[in-house]
Amino acid sequence: MTDLNLTRRTLVGSALAAAGAVHVPGAFAATAHPPLQRPAKPLVIGHRGAPALRPEHTLASYAKAITDGADFIEPDLVATKDGVLIARHENNIADTTDIAARPEFAARKTTKTIDGETITGWFTEDFTLAEIKSLRAKERLGALRPESEAYDGQFQIVTLEEITDFAAAEAAARGRTIGLIPEIKHSTYFAGIGLPLEQRLLDRIAASSYLQSAPLIIQSFEVSNLKWLRARLAGQKNVQLMQLTVPAPVRPADLAAKGSGPTYNEMQAPRGLAEMATYADWISPYKLALLPRGEDGNLSDTPTALMADAHAAGLLVASWTFRPENQFLPANLHSSADGTARNPQGSVAEIRAYLSAGLDAFFTDDPAIGRKAVDG
Repeated sequence: MTDLNLTRRTLVGSALAAAGAVHVPGAFAATAHPPLQRPAKPLVIGHRGAPALRPEHTLASYAKAITDGADFIEPDLVATKDGVLIARHENNIADTTDIAARPEFAARKTTKTIDGETITGWFTEDFTLAEIKSLRAKERLGALRPESEAYDGQFQIVTLEEITDFAAAEAAARGRTIGLIPEIKHSTYFAGIGLPLEQRLLDRIAASSYLQSAPLIIQSFEVSNLKWLRARLAGQKNVQLMQLTVPAPVRPADLAAKGSGPTYNEMQAPRGLAEMATYADWISPYKLALLPRGEDGNLSDTPTALMADAHAAGLLVASWTFRPENQFLPANLHSSADGTARNPQGSVAEIRAYLSAGLDAFFTDDPAIGRKAVDG
């Protein structure tokens, strides 16, 4: 993918080419539309933990996010061959583990079609949990993030169960709520290979006293799985659902597989938002769908209609993803350093522009910066 701003999901690049602690429970005080109760302060979400500083989806990354004030930590969920939910941004682990340097697994490199995209690498569904546990995590963006890269090879891949237990222990030790916001990755694909993720997630929720009570937001770029979950989680007051979107005239993977249904652009229009509010509590679009940049690369002063339209439909609004390096920031917020340099001041300014436009929560690769943007 050429635009590192869009690394939240591989689909996004191709789609666009085609076209102080916060009082978290306040966000969960109501579940009926309209309206949802907006959080007392915008929620800081540790996007995969704190990957600007530690390799993503490791306990070290989640620990750093919690230490730095994240209200929620985000585990992206994929499955192993033996059906265990683990935290990886994608099921292709070529870029986030040391598997390419492991000769015993060389023969398992393969090419697959996932959500319509042809991908070559090593895939979690071809490995047992025991084999996955033998791997070690590495920084996806490499030398762009030297502090994180310095930890390459030190941390193992973790399960949802381990992340939940860790969050529960941290919450107890710190005396504050720590929410979880898992993303179900490639739902239709995993169902198609006999490893559906949703029931496994429900089973983990049922087995965990922490997930029975702590704030929990389940997110997906697909639609059918959120509707399926809504029917089964309707009585669980601590759980909300988040519809992820991209600004593109393409359908979510589940609707594309059916050959019918709205595109993401149609989902972000008022009629689509009204439909979304029947099964989801949140919408989380790519940030530029809310506050765009001009041809000069500068951040606009004028929000699109999406934020107001979503709130009018009874949805809370989050957005992804805020990153602290110059190359990810609007041109008018760059520092004098080169494009790869960290620019915390510029990142704070960018986040605050979105908060001023009405954002309820945001994903950030550096929760300490997000915390400063909210509380500073």
